[in-house]
Order: sequence, then C-alpha cells, then structure tokens
Amino acid sequence: MVKVLNCKAYGPPESLVLEDVPPAAVGRGEVRVKLHAAGVNFPDVLIIQGKYQFKPELPFAPGGEAAGVITEVGEKVENYSPGDKVIVMTGWGAFAEEIVVSEDRLAALPPGMSFEEGSAFLLTYATSYHALKQRGRLQEGETLLVLGAAGGVGLATVELGKAMGARVIAGVSTDEKAAIAKAHGADEVIVYGREKLRDRLKELAPTGVDVVYDPVGGDFSEQALRSIAWKGRFLVIGFASGPIPSIPLNLALLKGCEIVGVFWGAFTAREPDVHRENVSELVQLFEAEKIRPMVSKTYPLAEGGQAIRDMMDRKVTGKVVVTM
Repeated sequence: MVKVLNCKAYGPPESLVLEDVPPAAVGRGEVRVKLHAAGVNFPDVLIIQGKYQFKPELPFAPGGEAAGVITEVGEKVENYSPGDKVIVMTGWGAFAEEIVVSEDRLAALPPGMSFEEGSAFLLTYATSYHALKQRGRLQEGETLLVLGAAGGVGLATVELGKAMGARVIAGVSTDEKAAIAKAHGADEVIVYGREKLRDRLKELAPTGVDVVYDPVGGDFSEQALRSIAWKGRFLVIGFASGPIPSIPLNLALLKGCEIVGVFWGAFTAREPDVHRENVSELVQLFEAEKIRPMVSKTYPLAEGGQAIRDMMDRKVTGKVVVTM
C-alpha cells in the first residue's frame, strides 16, 4: 500500500485525508517514482477547492511537482532507468509516497541539487523564465518590477532578473520579506504597507519600469501598470491576493504597452522544444550558482494540509516543501 494525502471532497486544506491506497500499475511509457519531497504551490490552494482551471477526478492528491528516485520503468521508456534521480512535474498527485507518470513528465535532478530543492525548482523558475524570456522579452539594462517578490515565483523572478542583467525592484509586504528579497539580489525594495507603490516607483524609476511581473493581482496591479514605461510589458502571472483586477484599457493605449498573459502549463504542451531549452538553460544557471531555490520550511506528508494552509494565510516565504 502507498500513503497518499487525498482530497476526497472539495474544501479547505484541513479536509485532506491521509490514507493507504493500492499502488498504481506502470503502463507503457510510464515510470514509478519513489518520492522524497513535493513542492507546495499556489495552484494547490485552488485545486483542492475546485477553483483551478483543471479539476481532476475525486479523490486526488494535490502537489504539482516533486523529486525522487525511479524504482520501475514500463515498456518503451527510453531515457530513464531505475535508480535515476528525477524531478517530476505532475499537475497534481505528488503528495504521496510514490507516483506513476509518463516519462515526458520527468527531468533529471541536477547534480548538487537536493530532493527538497528539486521539488521546489521547475514550476517556479520555469514559469518565471518563460515569462521574462519569451513573454516579457527582458533585456539587459532594463528595469524589472516584481510584485510578491518574497514568494516562490517572486524570488525566482528576482534571481532570474539579475541573472539576465536587469535592474530589479521588489515589491513586498513586510520588512522581513524585504530583507529576503534583498538577499536574493533585488536592487531596490518597496514595502507596500509603509510606502505607496506608485509614489515610490516615481522616485526609483522616473521614466517607468520596463517589465512588471505580477503574480498577486488585486489593488497593486493598476498602480504598477500606471508606473510602466513606454512600450513596457505587463506580465499577468496570477492572482494570489484573490481579486482579479479590472484594468482600464486606456492605460495600454496611453503607455503604448503590452498586457501579456503567462500560462506556463499550456506553453509546455504547445511548445515542448522551447520548454526543454528553457529547462536546460535553468540547469546551467543553477550550476553557475546564479539561482537556487529557497526552501524555508519542510512538513511531513501528514501535515501537507498545514503547508497549504500556511500558503493560503501568506505565512510562506520562498518555497515550502512536503517530505516523505
């Protein structure tokens, strides 16, 4: 039997149930992975409440990314063998002791990367890299504003922005988070509760910021858009604050700017070759010590619901991870 933290009915994290289930069979082109760690991400908050764009059949385990060791391979698996250490991109199902997935869901765990770091790597960094490179076309010397800069995707974006040669302004909610953003490379930090975002941006970037990375939504989105430079790019990542903002479209006209949606999951399916190239470049950046996941806390599998609750309550900095 395999221990799984299951969502049996849509609801809050406290409704998740740890139970034993029979192991899944390994089919053609599939592998079985013994999981050591699973990253916790904002989609986990939504998917267990039935609010995500994908609704897996009940019951299911949350957890969209993990890292572990392959224990079994099915027929026609060409690139992996038992004993290989891998990162697994699942969408859901990773809050479990093991998982069966197709081999195209795997990436090799880079040497020197722990299972905990591996489970906190691809979803955030690959989302942010796709956003900055393909969607935002961030150039060396440009100014990048990162909202929610102390969260998982936010910190990844701060690091990637610096690696790509940008000047990075980080928006955060507390002094503690400001220190974390600074430690990861932010050139300037704005603390929302102490400073008005738009007023401070006028001081730091009088001609506007070139790229805005917004995983937060809510009240800060319009302020950030009003602070964008001519021909700037506003990247819509998500709405972690809850409300989806209504943006006056005349701002796009007046600024000559672009409002760009970033849907990383669809991108990986539609442009798999570009995605693989991105992953290869991210591994190179990791090996060059220009990026590194910040795992601020780990939780045992039985406390996976608490990990999601802490994310919902905005108690998380960097990434938190469930360990098996």
